[in-house]
Amino acid sequence: MSENRARNSELIELVSDLVRIESENPPGNEKPAAEFVANWFEAEGIDVEIITKPFEDRPQVVARVGSGEPTLVLNGHTDVYPAGDRSGWDHDPYGAEIEDGKLYGRGSVDMKLGLSLAMLTAKNLKPEIESGELDGSIIVHAPIGQETGDPGTLALIEEGYAGDYAVVLEPTQMETVTSNKGLAWYDITVNGEPGHSARPDSGVNAIEEAHALIGRLLEYDEELRGQDHELVGPGYANLTQIEGGLTGNMIPEKMTLRMERRFFPNETVEEMDEEIGALLEAIADDHDLDIEWERVSSYESTDAPVDSYPAEVFRKHSSDTAGVSTEPAGRPWAADTRWFINHTDVPAITWGPGDSAQCGRYDEHFDIDEAETGLEILQDAAREIITTSED
Repeated sequence: MSENRARNSELIELVSDLVRIESENPPGNEKPAAEFVANWFEAEGIDVEIITKPFEDRPQVVARVGSGEPTLVLNGHTDVYPAGDRSGWDHDPYGAEIEDGKLYGRGSVDMKLGLSLAMLTAKNLKPEIESGELDGSIIVHAPIGQETGDPGTLALIEEGYAGDYAVVLEPTQMETVTSNKGLAWYDITVNGEPGHSARPDSGVNAIEEAHALIGRLLEYDEELRGQDHELVGPGYANLTQIEGGLTGNMIPEKMTLRMERRFFPNETVEEMDEEIGALLEAIADDHDLDIEWERVSSYESTDAPVDSYPAEVFRKHSSDTAGVSTEPAGRPWAADTRWFINHTDVPAITWGPGDSAQCGRYDEHFDIDEAETGLEILQDAAREIITTSED
């Protein structure tokens, strides 16, 4: 077997091992995956640390190869979406089944593949780094909490693992992404008055009261869809959860719905708070509703320079090896790239093989040939970045 074939087999074996480890978030069950990653690095003779910030029971992993400069951070989160109703899957969500050149499983593309690419790149470049053939070093982040907006990557940065350049290995079909939408979750509660359902007029039905609210929020979503950003597409206000009532024979006193506001790279969470607050105040006034609201979680948007050094390097290698477009690119979802761009001066991009349309879906999968090409591109780009600086 050739060295290249051996490496490719190693990639699929590593991704499969990680996919078989259930690390769903919520509830935040990353620990088994983190332990696997740490043990793997230790077995490969690579310096590794367990970081128990920001959560003691949800460890993060940092590994480092070399001590020279520049340092390239490769970031791949360990948490995955819940698998959901297992009957909706044709393939075992934690079986890492391979069929027709595709590997299936929850987290296969988002992002056990990206994490595996980071791990193998560190291992495969280790001899060149330690011999001095490559000047710089590689840090691998395996953070927690990306799927729920937890500051896992931010905690690693604050612990000193920021590097000089960073690549967040989300699936972008190997396009070099510099812009991502932000995301804010709002819980909006309509208050009524409880009563017995045999005498419905004895209370104020919060669910019925919410009719006008929901109608106006659907109109708001349509208005946002009429706006557009050249790299990430339109805005959205999605209604994603609803809860109300205590039992079947009571008039519900409260009804709470969750709205997910996706916003543009040049917008902030604070601006969203002002916009949502004004909107809900107007709805309450127009329809005489008792409305309360709070932002329960958020992801900052990302608006990185399209011509940064790592962006140029990855565009070149992705184009040369896989014919990927060199045009600037964005994505409508949030990524941990925001922690680098918004909180440090580290140039960072989002890049990786796989299609983000698979994220969170039943029978999530990636194309094995694309994954193998992605490993080749990542290693070649990493070599260039840690051999020379942008100067």
